[in-house]
This record gives sequence, C-alpha cells and structure tokens, in this order.
Amino acid sequence: MAVVASAPGKVLVTGGYLILERPNSGIVLSTNARFYAIVRPLYEEIKPESWAWAWTDVKLTSPQLSREAFYKLSLKNATLQCTSSRDSINPFVEQAVQYSVAAAQSLLNDTNKKDSLKNILLQGIDITILGCNDFYSYRNLIEAHGLPFTSDSLERLPPFSSITLNYLDSNSALHEKTCKPEVAKTGLGSSAAMTTSVVAALLQYLKVIDLQPLSRRTVMDGRSFSDLDLVHIIAQCAHCIAQGKVGSGFDVSSAVYGSQRYVRFSPSVLSPAQIFGPQYLQNAVIDVMKEKWDNERAPFSLPPLMELLLGEPGTGGSSTPSMVGAVKRWQKVDPEKSLSVWKCLAEANALVENQFKALSRVAEEERQVYKDTLIRCSELTHNQWSERMTDEREKTVINLLQGVRDAFLQIRSCMKQMGEAAGVPIEPESQTQLLDATMNIEGTLLAGVPGAGGFDAVFAITLGNAKQRVAQLWTSLRVLPLLVKEDPHGASLENGDPRILNLSADILSIQIR
Repeated sequence: MAVVASAPGKVLVTGGYLILERPNSGIVLSTNARFYAIVRPLYEEIKPESWAWAWTDVKLTSPQLSREAFYKLSLKNATLQCTSSRDSINPFVEQAVQYSVAAAQSLLNDTNKKDSLKNILLQGIDITILGCNDFYSYRNLIEAHGLPFTSDSLERLPPFSSITLNYLDSNSALHEKTCKPEVAKTGLGSSAAMTTSVVAALLQYLKVIDLQPLSRRTVMDGRSFSDLDLVHIIAQCAHCIAQGKVGSGFDVSSAVYGSQRYVRFSPSVLSPAQIFGPQYLQNAVIDVMKEKWDNERAPFSLPPLMELLLGEPGTGGSSTPSMVGAVKRWQKVDPEKSLSVWKCLAEANALVENQFKALSRVAEEERQVYKDTLIRCSELTHNQWSERMTDEREKTVINLLQGVRDAFLQIRSCMKQMGEAAGVPIEPESQTQLLDATMNIEGTLLAGVPGAGGFDAVFAITLGNAKQRVAQLWTSLRVLPLLVKEDPHGASLENGDPRILNLSADILSIQIR
C-alpha cells in the first residue's frame, strides 16, 4: 500500500542573514505550494531466496524531469549505491532515504519490529517525487505561447507540469560540455520541502511514526520526541549533508511544522552526522537524537484579512550560499559597520514581529473594528490611512499597520546597505524600483525580497482585496504573479496520489504544448 506525505514551501519575511546566528529570530511563512513523496513497495512479493540478501532495490522517479534512478540499498548500514546514470542522481532524496532507513533500523529495537522492517525493505522501495508548479519557473513556456504574465496563465498549466531547465548558452565562456543544466526555480525552498516529504513518507511507510493528529512520542536517552520532531531531526540531517554545510535550518523547520517564528539550532547538534562516515549512519542518527536540539519555534500566521503574494521578476536567479559568503567576509573586514547594520536589522525585525502580534490581538478582541478598518485601508494608499480615519479605535489599528510598514522599510534600508557594502545584490536597484511602486499601491502593507534577497522573487502583503491591484501592476512590469498563498500547515499525510486527486483539474485545464 502506498504512503503519500507532503511538505510546504516557505517565504522568509524577516530574519534574512541574521537568522544564521542564534539568538536572532525570523518569521517564516509556509505556503500552499507543497512537495509530495509517494512511497510504495517495488515488488509485490518477497522472493524465497531473499533471506540471504545483503542488498535491496530502490527506485526513484521524478516525472516532472522525466528521470528515473535505480539504487542498491545495503541492509546492513543503510547506504545507497547508484546503479543507473549519474545524471539522474538527487543528493537530497539519497540522503533522505539513507537517514530514514538508518533511523528505522536504530529505533525499531524489538525482534518482531526488526523482522517486519526487514520484510518491508526486501520488497524494495519505489519513491516518486512531485512538486507543485509554484516551485518552478514557467515564464519561458508562457512567453513562448504568447500568453500574458498573469496568474491565469499559470492556472492553465496542468498540475505537476514538466520542469524547465536553464541551459548555458553554448557560446558562453562559462559553458562546459560536462555542465549539468539547472532547474529554473522560484525560491520557495524546494529542496527542503522535497527532503522533508520523502523523510515523512518513508518513516511512515517503515512504521517508525504515525502522522496522525494525536502524534505518538519516541523516547531517546530519557527525552521524548513527537513524530514530527523525529521527521524534523532526520530531515535536517539529510538536508545539511546533501547541501554540504549546516545552514540555518528555517526552511526544513517550516516544511515540518508550518509557519512560525524561528530561532536556529546550534550547528554542533549535527556534528555526529558530519563526523560519522556513511557506514555508520545508525550511530550518527542515535547520537544526533541525543544532542540537545535548542532550536525555538512558535506558531505564527498573518493577521486576518492579510494576504501573501509572490512574483517572479524573471531577471535571473541568485546564489544564496555565495551571497551569504560575501556578507560574512564583509563582517570580518568591517566589523564596526556590520555590527551597526546587524543591530538595525535586529531591532526592525523585532518591531515587525511585535506589531503583527498586536494586530492579531486586536483582530481577536475588536473584530468588527479591525475588519472595517482593514477593508477601508485596502482602498487607500498608506499616506491616506491616517487622513481618512478619525475614530480612535480605528487609529489604534492604523498606528499598528503604519508601525509594521515603517519597520519593514527600515529592514529594506539595512539590507540594501549590507548588500552594497558586501558587494552583492541583496536588493538590486531593479527590485527597489519594483518594491517602491508596489508599496505605493492602495491596500499594500509591505513588499520586499524574501530571505537572502537577490533576483529570485519578490513578495507583498496586502490588505483586504488589494491583491489583484498588485498583481495587475506586476503583470504590467512583466513580473509573473504566482499562485502561491500562505498556508500555516506543515508536513502531513495525504489521502492518495495528488495526480489522481487533481485529475479533474487536469482535465479541465487548457494544456499548453
């Protein structure tokens, strides 16, 4: 029987760069763009001679890239060996498989559970991965068919459409015949969502966890972990090893738990995963679980009547690792200036967070006043909010909205200073012009570049029904408004194959060929 799990993409609204260091926090919103992993047995029956096998088979399929990869999985140490083309390898899924199987072998201790796990593994593992269209860029496809840069054009694509690849120009000095084309992405954290979905599906399939509303708890070294906590730890291990470094982990955390206020874990908790070689994955998993995971998270979502909108400028992607590296070098070269900018960012981030929380409280305590005020503000530019509102209770809401906006402008200013000083385009001039124009539209609370910034995407938070006006402006400037929305839910089990569940939508869509 197949197990299907999914995990969401993310948008880091505050905390860019600072979130790399404890105890700085960031606000990360999960989205309705989800990655799905479908896990089922590769063979219907276990062959009689399988009791003597030291290896079993694993098949990985990515229909959107028209790729398949085949592996042998060691039943002794959970390591994978690829037996197909190296071009089809996905390091994030590889590590997710290895660490999930190692976790199962480590945690299922009694004889019956071990025998059951071995029987499951001997049937082979068939994994299919699918990402929602919003994770990938379809600008070239839309443009090639003469369609406008609107969300309606994106809606005409069938779910889980084939993914576009960025090929280097053959005349480019950087071109190499051995260079692999890159997947054209929108910056929603596809690798973290994919890794998390595979880990969740595998741990469920191997009967290590039960992702139900009342989650069980696993005891390790006197401390307990919920099933989602286990998914989080294994996904962080797999993701960090696959990318070759220990990042802040906010993308995996939001993929597991959903929208949140996040403070990173101490990088040392993943030391066992880095120290132990691939032959000792079980030891690494046990030791990582014994570490003190000091990450902090608190549920967070936008206040009522606010909407998240993302747009793809189409000016080329940005390399987050190289931008982070440049900022770190600048910090060492000019510690005094960088500390000043760091402090400015930390203060502004805290202000945005506190003002959002205060707005949520007002929305709960003064629902009608809050609702009426936001609906009126959605039809006005920000500099008209105070002019048109005279009621004292309305002014409370207005002051909080203005506080969020002013604090976010401070964030943008500090980020731009940091980028200029470090020599990297955190908020390039083209993005600045776009964001300023967006923030001047009626009903727009704020607009910015998410996470590390650059050219990947822009986001806006709008009031009431103002979202459509922002989308229209972006379309006029050849920025493609994405379909993605805020969705606070993290990793979860699904009722079945999303391609079948979306079949009616697929039939109704006008397929672009």
